[in-house]
Amino acid sequence: MTDESTGFATRALHAARNQTAAISRATPIYLTAGFEFKDFDHAADHFGTGNGFGYTRTGNPTIRAVERQLATLESGVDAVLVASGQAAVVTALLTVAGAGDHIISSTHIYEGSRGLFLDNLARLGIETTFVDDTGDPDAWRAEIRPNTRALFAESIANARNDLLDIAAISAVADEAAIPLIVDNTLATPFLVRPLEHGASIVVHSASKFLAGHGSVLGGVIVDDGRFDPAKAGHNAPHLVLPGRGGFPSVASRHGGAARIAYARESVAPRFGASPSPLNAFLIGQGAETLGLRVERQSRNALDVARWLAAHDEVESVDYLGLEGHPHHALAEKYLDGGHGSVFTFTLRGGLDAARSFVDGVGVFTHMTHIGDVRSLVLHPETTSHSHRSRQERDLLGVRPGTLRLSIGIEDVADLIADLDRVLQPAREVAA
Repeated sequence: MTDESTGFATRALHAARNQTAAISRATPIYLTAGFEFKDFDHAADHFGTGNGFGYTRTGNPTIRAVERQLATLESGVDAVLVASGQAAVVTALLTVAGAGDHIISSTHIYEGSRGLFLDNLARLGIETTFVDDTGDPDAWRAEIRPNTRALFAESIANARNDLLDIAAISAVADEAAIPLIVDNTLATPFLVRPLEHGASIVVHSASKFLAGHGSVLGGVIVDDGRFDPAKAGHNAPHLVLPGRGGFPSVASRHGGAARIAYARESVAPRFGASPSPLNAFLIGQGAETLGLRVERQSRNALDVARWLAAHDEVESVDYLGLEGHPHHALAEKYLDGGHGSVFTFTLRGGLDAARSFVDGVGVFTHMTHIGDVRSLVLHPETTSHSHRSRQERDLLGVRPGTLRLSIGIEDVADLIADLDRVLQPAREVAA
């Protein structure tokens, strides 16, 4: 309580305290490090049960609202929002694996994830085996060991646009009572929801399509809530055994939601992966228009891909929406509402042609990002895939003339005009 009898500094700090009574239609931003407890017992109850909010690193109303929003979009039971997509991947994996454990990953994943597996998780005693033929269930099955704790893949892979047969690979994971973790960043829940096809955990770089505006970083882990202690408990003793001091196990307290509860209680906050409430707000605002944006981006991407495929200077286009793509039929099975907006194409002129293209575009933005409302371009061989060997890049479909596009929501006629203007000199040279 403050009044005119209190000092200036005291009034400056406390006069606005608990003075808001309006109900906001937009998600309120609780931009605070901590939360006031009502009394002594309220604080004790929070620390004993985890109910309510005490400190933003462990929970915040803005963040919680967005977690529920994203869990609903992915058909999950719950979600944990973290500071970046990379934080989402590492939090998901440290939720299910520890020192001495093994995970199996698709070869066709984001280079940051691959570096995490090979450099960082390896130092923690977690070994990773990579599968090249991700569409072959037997290739995954052959790599499973007694200490394997998860399979990891992307729904739509960067850069070749390979599509994961989610149901087939999740069946392999179920046989071993381990989770299939799917990075669904490129597809988004508007196009496919992996949990509905048998995956156990979904992760996103929320910085991309979920936010959409390219302004903030964030990541999210969504769980299916179907953890079965009787079936999978031997692969997750940290979830089914009592905690320190005989504290009840995570599974006994949270049942099928044990994995996501463990991520929330013991992984994300302890490793400091908590997001800013402001970033959470902006991600939530972006997610409200996710369907509208992805639908248009997919439609634009298909038009651009078809135009490029018909161009003499283009050697190949790797886009799921084209009938010639090897996974086009699989896309018709899984994707609903479009084929995504990120794909690669390869110019016949190699590195010189790619350099001329990147330096010549005007509507497209040259930057390392995807899922923006703006159309973007990047040269993978000299940027995102520069640490891969020549053989590895060939396997991934990354060649000297390969360019990655992330198509935005501009008028598609302007995008094609930009491409035509840049490729016109090459056409004239060839003529």
